[in-house]
Amino acid sequence: MPTPHGPTRRVVVLGSTGSIGVNTLTVIDHLNQSSGGGASKPYEVVGLAAGSKVDALVAQAKRFHVPAVAIADASHADTLRRQLPGVTVFAGPDSALKLMESVDATDVVAAVVGSAGLPATIVAAKKGLTIGLANKETLVAAGELVTPLVHKHHAHLIPVDSEHSAIFQCLESHSHHEPGDHAHIKRIVLTASGGPFRTVSKETMDNATVEQALKHPTWNMGPKITIDSATMMNKALEIIEAHWLFGLPASKISVIIHPQSVAHSFVEFSDNSVLSQLGAPDMKTPIQYALTYPDRPTGCSDALDWSKLSRLDFEQPDFDKFRSLKLAYDVIEAGGTAGAVFNAANEAAVAAFLERKVRFGRIVELVAEALQSIQARPADSLETILDADRRARRFVADLVSQQTVGR
Repeated sequence: MPTPHGPTRRVVVLGSTGSIGVNTLTVIDHLNQSSGGGASKPYEVVGLAAGSKVDALVAQAKRFHVPAVAIADASHADTLRRQLPGVTVFAGPDSALKLMESVDATDVVAAVVGSAGLPATIVAAKKGLTIGLANKETLVAAGELVTPLVHKHHAHLIPVDSEHSAIFQCLESHSHHEPGDHAHIKRIVLTASGGPFRTVSKETMDNATVEQALKHPTWNMGPKITIDSATMMNKALEIIEAHWLFGLPASKISVIIHPQSVAHSFVEFSDNSVLSQLGAPDMKTPIQYALTYPDRPTGCSDALDWSKLSRLDFEQPDFDKFRSLKLAYDVIEAGGTAGAVFNAANEAAVAAFLERKVRFGRIVELVAEALQSIQARPADSLETILDADRRARRFVADLVSQQTVGR
């Protein structure tokens, strides 16, 4: 777990223009303002990385006086250099990696969507930084590689996903147990909103439009994550992430549908006691906890309005309707590069759906076919993992192309 840093935490935000990144900067601004002001602030933003939103990145860099930025879309490099004189600019697909290698940081919030942020997160682990992990794909694709690096280099991994943050907080009261000692944990239960198709038939869901799939009932997220919620692939990814984060076997990880999104997950202990962390569906809460752990300063997130909380509903997920959940347990059992194939195939399938090349129900089918066709290998290096990633994307692209041609 993180040890106290000096008076100033130097933070890099990977994926700064996305939903998590924007909320992270809001939290940092709040923490600095609530510290009493003055020249010395508890949090300094020393690096920002984005994909292509150059105007938003420029505004963020100016607001926080950031010395270095990265943008994956190299066509925006000249614009950044022109609008941010004196700021170091990295551009191209490996720009986030170069940023992490160059800056002197204590913390990184890893919020790049998909596997794109994996190399930079590995560098952060090797540098022994505190990593606020909002990118579940990092552990899904490379948990077998990343978790040993975290331990070897004494880095600290704190989950930002609301569900994993809840479990992390519930387990803090049992931190006296040795790592790997799971005897006191009966199981952990990840809560899921159920997405926009919780109450419709499988046939209706499988033929849903892009517009229908993007209407999440509870959370405001980017398009890829919102589609993952609609297929419940986000929960499948979280099952695998929990396996690596908490060192638990698949048999001790469960999912339950909770449409209000107030209870953010449970830990059931061997004595049948159950702990849960509750809060409004506001990502600023787990982000702030990751940045300030183990302290709990005044928050800037929405408070839970008990006067409006008349009931909490729970129901078992339909594994036939949401096949992605079953696939997650298959990935844990297969191990190795199965996670990289699973994640990459899903990213490619979601992109194809958003481009209206495949129907909604085809997303999970494509992922299942990729897992069946691409044999898992030991995830012994980043190159091996990235190769599996590429193979899965090509596999899905070929199937989508064949389907498009056959129309």
